[in-house]
Amino acid sequence: MSAVNHPPHYGGKDDPYEAIKVIEAWGLGFNLGNCVKYLCRAGKKGDLITDLQKARFYLEREIANQSIRESAK
Repeated sequence: MSAVNHPPHYGGKDDPYEAIKVIEAWGLGFNLGNCVKYLCRAGKKGDLITDLQKARFYLEREIANQSIRESAK
């Protein structure tokens, strides 16, 4: 296991719920994928609060983008 391929703070290679596997299986885009990534690793790689704030940032960005798309219909 390396810091690049299947790092433990994202679940690891043998974990069926490794962040990248879930993101790809669910077809999540950039913002939601990053939100899931930071939620999965919250408190495992760095500061818990910082990871949660990063997840919130990407979630709020996705909400804003979806709101713009909805209002354009």
